[in-house]
Amino acid sequence: QVQLVESGGGLVQAGGSLRLSCAASGRTFSSYAMGWFRQAPGKEREFVATISWSGGSTYYADSVKGRFTISRDNTKNTAYLQMNSLKPEDTAVYYCAAGGGIGIALMTRSQYDYWGQGTQVTVSS
Repeated sequence: QVQLVESGGGLVQAGGSLRLSCAASGRTFSSYAMGWFRQAPGKEREFVATISWSGGSTYYADSVKGRFTISRDNTKNTAYLQMNSLKPEDTAVYYCAAGGGIGIALMTRSQYDYWGQGTQVTVSS
């Protein structure tokens, strides 16, 4: 069992930066791939980024590639999402998730077994 708690959301102006954190409980954090998803009002939850259990592989949605960076620290049981050059269209609730899949399959919600409660990110124009 893994419990996930996101933090770091908030209100930022367009062009600004935020770093989201996802703290995980449990001893098996390092065995899970970690992903970030987001959901804007009235829209489906969409994939943002994912990182393999070792941190050796990462994948990003085209909409955030070059602006967002996913990372993890297995010694701290924490995953991160550094968001730079934020745009108003990045406004959403951001969720972290843990799953046992591999490769590009991790871009799919169904690959994840555990989810956090979400943190709001609002980007003003």
